[in-house]
Amino acid sequence: MLITFSGFRGKKKLKLLEDAVCFYAVKLMGTRLAVNLEINITSKKIDGNTLGFCTYEDDNVKPRNFEIEISNKIKCVEELFKTVAHEMVHVKQYARGEMKDRYRPAYKQIWMGKEVDTNKVHYYDLPWEIEAHGREHGLFIRFVETYKLHDYFGFENDNNV
Repeated sequence: MLITFSGFRGKKKLKLLEDAVCFYAVKLMGTRLAVNLEINITSKKIDGNTLGFCTYEDDNVKPRNFEIEISNKIKCVEELFKTVAHEMVHVKQYARGEMKDRYRPAYKQIWMGKEVDTNKVHYYDLPWEIEAHGREHGLFIRFVETYKLHDYFGFENDNNV
């Protein structure tokens, strides 16, 4: 997996973030599904309360090149790592073909082979968002436990991170 970062400050945080991305990728996709990631901290306006955004950079059939944009409004390091975990779930969804975009005759998203009209389904009821929100915290906690980063994130060193 090739990972490039831009817009990040702090070598220690950047190294931990790279470790987290690799950890999330293995947990979500195993070691055989190779993807390339470009992860950017951006000052671009991201809609509403959105903290991150994932897009594929190649074809829609089996994408392998992705860009994750993270809002520069995130100040809490824990929120940064959880947002990246959330977006990594979307990388997995696209890379495994669970989610696809269809552009003709009109834009629709396809989830597990079924068309979903995002204009008729609330954001929190979208199946890909249910999965991403459901997994972001657990991925983050497992990363903290595996790398023994309780002190870095200000958690007690126990099983109740």
